[in-house]
Amino acid sequence: MTKRNKIALGVALAAVAVLVAWALRPQPVAVETAEVTRGAFEQTVSDDGQTRVRDRFVIAAPLAGHAERIQLEVGDPVKQGQIVAELMPTAPAFLDARTQRELRERIGAAEAQLARARAETLKAQAQRDQARADRDRQIRLSKEGFLSQTAREQAELSLRTAERALDAARFAEEAARHDLAQARAAFTRYESGAPAAKWPVTSPVAGVVLKVAQKSEGAVALGAPLMEIADPRSLEAVVDVLSQEAVAIRPGMPARLELGQGVTPLAARVRLVEPAAFTKVSALGVEEQRVNVVLDFAEPLDKVQTIGDGFRVEAHVVVYREENVLKVPVGALFREGAGWAVFALDGERARKRAVKVARRNSAEAMLEEGLKPGERVVVYPSDALKEGSRVEILSPR
Repeated sequence: MTKRNKIALGVALAAVAVLVAWALRPQPVAVETAEVTRGAFEQTVSDDGQTRVRDRFVIAAPLAGHAERIQLEVGDPVKQGQIVAELMPTAPAFLDARTQRELRERIGAAEAQLARARAETLKAQAQRDQARADRDRQIRLSKEGFLSQTAREQAELSLRTAERALDAARFAEEAARHDLAQARAAFTRYESGAPAAKWPVTSPVAGVVLKVAQKSEGAVALGAPLMEIADPRSLEAVVDVLSQEAVAIRPGMPARLELGQGVTPLAARVRLVEPAAFTKVSALGVEEQRVNVVLDFAEPLDKVQTIGDGFRVEAHVVVYREENVLKVPVGALFREGAGWAVFALDGERARKRAVKVARRNSAEAMLEEGLKPGERVVVYPSDALKEGSRVEILSPR
């Protein structure tokens, strides 16, 4: 072999070695990245619930008899005092002492209920006056710079809640007065022995028909429900959450209520966390202890035309919120010993970085140290990613 051939063979072997080394070099790992940002961070307790009317009035038969067919339909408006049903009383039983005693006792119960409703009205009025005084005091302190805007808004919400509670108490008192009048009239009719005549059943309040329990003509017993009436725009939302999550919820906390696709979420506030839990079986067959949380809508419902009683909502109660904090997607975190770490980008390389996580929610984590705003981190890192690995960015966020 000549010298020239040896040189050519050596060059060829070197080129092959370079090509093999290039082919066997570590390939970059395809990754998704996201930017470390600053902004508002919040933790929420989220669960499904439903809307319900605040005050539901069940109109019942004031006496036993034969009911004529009710002409009202669900959704029909009803005025206070309007006749909603007509009954043909059964013949009075003069010798039926038990019936007379039942009617007398019903009068007594109605009188007691009216007294209780009057007391509740006075109580609600006193609470309204106190809430109004507190609101005025908070406004003065806020103008002088001694109080935050949040405390002032809380005082205004408390006043609105107290005013609605007073309206509800007045409605309840009017309904109790109506029940007492019906009970007295029924007893008078039985006691007098007058011939049977149509007995009008009137509505104690103005509202909308929610349900008709006795639609067709037929016999009804004393106290049998005929229909339900309520104001469909006087709504609240009730959400059952896990008891271990309910311990973090307090009255007055802000919340968001999502009604459905295409509808802007409505602001709300927690009014009540019920003091007793109940057992509920989940879809997986697991028994859970859950607690009802009652939310008040914090804005008018006029912009939502198709919301009513029993509508499904998805509630998000904000239990913690802080502004201007360092945030990173939770998908970028992974365990490193007892702490947390991320892969931060350094040019085309991924560098493992230990971070200190203060709080997390389902989408973001609030960091105390370890990263700076503007840095990019790998989201959902795979097992192929190691310290110093070359990366290829697929879809930056």
